[in-house]
Amino acid sequence: MSSAYVDSSVIVALELGEPGSAEVIERLTAFDHLLSSPLLEAEVKSALHREGKALNSAWLRRMVWISPQTGLGAEIGQVLQAGYLRGADLWHVACALFFAERPEILTFATLDGRQGEMASTLGFTVFPD
Repeated sequence: MSSAYVDSSVIVALELGEPGSAEVIERLTAFDHLLSSPLLEAEVKSALHREGKALNSAWLRRMVWISPQTGLGAEIGQVLQAGYLRGADLWHVACALFFAERPEILTFATLDGRQGEMASTLGFTVFPD
């Protein structure tokens, strides 16, 4: 079974119909499981509200939510040892690390270049590549 951790940048792009969305949809639908932090919901809804768009997709219903019951101090430290990310981007990468004992078994889906670089540095397969 294949799984991908999905960053908010991907869902926002799909909802706004940005160029390349059809290819991203094709890739996402190939995964058995889509994972994310509940932070994704707030980020997506905020971005769509800012753009005056309604949330019309089933992507949020397809997500398996990763909600650690403890802090992510170790995972955040691991990311920061590899380099710098802003808060929300850092949180998403740390959540993916929390889920995947071995990053190479999980794909990290993001359209944020810096976040993708960091995820790759930590051992995740990143898409779109």
